[in-house]
Amino acid sequence: MRHITTTLVRYGLWPGLLALCLGTTIYGVLHDSGFLLFNIAYLALAVVLFFAERALPFERAWLKNDGQIWVDLAHTALSKGVAQVLIVVGAVFGLAENFAESGLNIWPTEWPLLAQVALGLVVIEAGLYAAHRLSHEVPLFWRFHAVHHSAKRLSFINTGRFHFVDTAVSILLSQPLLFLAGAPIEVFKLTSATTAFIGMLTHCNVDMRFGWLSYVFNTPTLHRFHHSKDLREGNKNYGENLVLFDLLFGTYYNASYRPPVDIGIDGPMPDDFLGQLAQPFRNERKAAVTPADISPAGQS
Repeated sequence: MRHITTTLVRYGLWPGLLALCLGTTIYGVLHDSGFLLFNIAYLALAVVLFFAERALPFERAWLKNDGQIWVDLAHTALSKGVAQVLIVVGAVFGLAENFAESGLNIWPTEWPLLAQVALGLVVIEAGLYAAHRLSHEVPLFWRFHAVHHSAKRLSFINTGRFHFVDTAVSILLSQPLLFLAGAPIEVFKLTSATTAFIGMLTHCNVDMRFGWLSYVFNTPTLHRFHHSKDLREGNKNYGENLVLFDLLFGTYYNASYRPPVDIGIDGPMPDDFLGQLAQPFRNERKAAVTPADISPAGQS
């Protein structure tokens, strides 16, 4: 009986948590309290994952404090907080109303809201996939993205461990696609919320099972391979929410063996927050964050 319960939890936890968080946010958007309920759902998800990581960890070694908790939180506050609030909430939500009237006006506003959100996820995924792949294949962009990959363990707490420049590039390459199509503001809000929820679920250190879901969504299993030091695994699975473009362009990777526990980058990265912010701008060869120097496995 205990085995059956554990199996049900492992298969049901990921879709169940995502559905609850999205359901709460959708209700808020439809009743003019989307921002409040999104934040409540986001914080509640963090609390649930905190206990789930300890009750059902995927890697027990990742439960050990790596000394980066406050650094990760600082990156989250700056990258996800400042950048997304200023760029997404301020610019995107404000511009969305204008573009809905002056853009291409090709958005299927007559569709049910959930169908529009699903389409919106596909649209922004094109930009997110491009931004993520560029951040691995172009040395200049890798300099900033390496901050995220320098994490030596995966946990919900380092979901927001991104250099703010890295985050800005992703936003600027994805959100304008919705502008041009004339998507309504509700689609902007709900696709952004979905990205936030899936991002936290993707990084969590919880032993879950996904089955066919890994052929649709970016699940923790896929992302653990993406954080590998071996480029045969690490330069795969660029999808943020969906794996559609990974499947189309041959960058999908989901092996039957266990993803590596030893993750990170082969090269220098300061331990402190300000040092990590400054690292991409350093000119010294050993400090420069390039694929040849500190990409996974030290390969180009």
